[in-house]
Amino acid sequence: MLGTMTDSGCLKGFNCRRAVWLVLVFTGLVVAACSTVASEKRLGTPDFTPNSSIKGAGTTIGVGDTFEVRVYGEQDLSGTYRVSTDGMIIFPLVGKIMVVGLSANTLAEQLTEKLRNGILKDPQVSIFIKEFNSKKVFVFGEVNRPGTFQYDEDMTIIQAVTVAGGFTKGAERNKVSVTRIEDGVEKRVFLSVEEIGRGKEKNFFLKPGDIIYVPESFF
Repeated sequence: MLGTMTDSGCLKGFNCRRAVWLVLVFTGLVVAACSTVASEKRLGTPDFTPNSSIKGAGTTIGVGDTFEVRVYGEQDLSGTYRVSTDGMIIFPLVGKIMVVGLSANTLAEQLTEKLRNGILKDPQVSIFIKEFNSKKVFVFGEVNRPGTFQYDEDMTIIQAVTVAGGFTKGAERNKVSVTRIEDGVEKRVFLSVEEIGRGKEKNFFLKPGDIIYVPESFF
């Protein structure tokens, strides 16, 4: 009969199947929860390996950056430019030109080509970056000098904490978070900076725009 008890107290039939179903559902919820936590701890897409340096991240031009253009022998074409919010500048005789994502050398080559196109016979163009305003990292929480700092090529989590004055006495060094926007999606990873500092974990390379947060330790 359905619903009868065995000597061991286990239900037969429908009730026994129901108990098995509940166990399976619970197990599925646990697995799903673990997967969610794991996805939050993994930072990046297949294009991004957290423990590899972001080559060129600190040398390409971004919105708000300021640079000087020098055209040899052409004083009227030389000057300082600031990249507008649309990622462009307006250059004499050329007009609007997209510069975001270009290196100084690449931009110099593009301007040279455009000026050579029926404007100048043999233009010589040089670009000098004055301010990388778009290349910043943000360090908050339990550090001695929280704030916004200039991003340097191949900058690591250790360097970021150092320029922020190091940890305070109350810092939780094993749960430092790095938040990053990738493809419009906010992602976060938790790091043990203390273990990295001891050489027990691989260093973590940052990217412009990363937000580092050092929580307070409650122990």
